[in-house]
Amino acid sequence: MSSVRESLPEGRYGRSADERADRKLRIAAVVLGTLFVAMMGWFGWHYVVAEKLSAEVIKFEVVGDREVQMHLEVRKEKDAAGSCTLRSRAEDGSEVGRKDVRFDGPRTRIDEVVSIRTTARATSAELVGCTAE
Repeated sequence: MSSVRESLPEGRYGRSADERADRKLRIAAVVLGTLFVAMMGWFGWHYVVAEKLSAEVIKFEVVGDREVQMHLEVRKEKDAAGSCTLRSRAEDGSEVGRKDVRFDGPRTRIDEVVSIRTTARATSAELVGCTAE
């Protein structure tokens, strides 16, 4: 008897174990990729839609050694209320003024100039953030 093994015809008895494993990996990759894209879409939609109050600094002006005026534009939903925190800094970067400004009422777009009193001469003013209530 000879010890030569006969090879089976390719594909005659189903797929090989390697082919089945590759197919399972491809299916898992497609499922995970689809879930990731759906999750990122949901996060993006939630970020845009859930924003009830947002603001933007149009400009600021240092009007003296103890005051900064900031032109602020606020966009909010009709019934939303909340506040924005403003900050001014000195030339060395230290905070010299801070103010919380409350916004409520039915208006959806508010254009307002806010004065911030400072403890020293300010060189910049910034919007720290806004929170809706």
